[in-house]
Amino acid sequence: MKADNQQERFPLVDEEGRVIGSATRGECHSGNKLLHPVVHLHVFNSAGELYLQKRPLWKDIQPGKWDTAVGGHIDYGETPAQALQREVREELGITDFDPVFIGKYVFESAVERELVYIFRCIYDSPLHPSAEELDGGSFWSEEELREAIGHHLLTPNFESEYQQWLN
Repeated sequence: MKADNQQERFPLVDEEGRVIGSATRGECHSGNKLLHPVVHLHVFNSAGELYLQKRPLWKDIQPGKWDTAVGGHIDYGETPAQALQREVREELGITDFDPVFIGKYVFESAVERELVYIFRCIYDSPLHPSAEELDGGSFWSEEELREAIGHHLLTPNFESEYQQWLN
């Protein structure tokens, strides 16, 4: 079964995003609360529906839940914009999108702390979710999202982002 590479190195950052060191994925996701940067892209269509990805069961964080259309760690030496382009290409197979930066915040769970850079875009062309990285995805209406919140179908990270930044 596929698994996340626990030895992959992530940059460690302060709350402003300045790199202050590095650590492995395993260290960052072990409860040490080492702050590491990630990018999220919320993909809307012109009808106002929001695309969510289904996380594979092999993921080390929130397996099997519905999540932000694109989410990924920023590699050491990468800018948030570079990481966003890479992750969107890898996860959805698209390069012709126009991201708008929404903001950044620190997300903390029981096992990790992330500095999240949030972007959004409107995209109406076909999406091609990676069969290797995702268990598919679909567009959700605002009503469907509201009904799903609080029922352990969506990642806590997505739920808090949706309620604070997108609603």
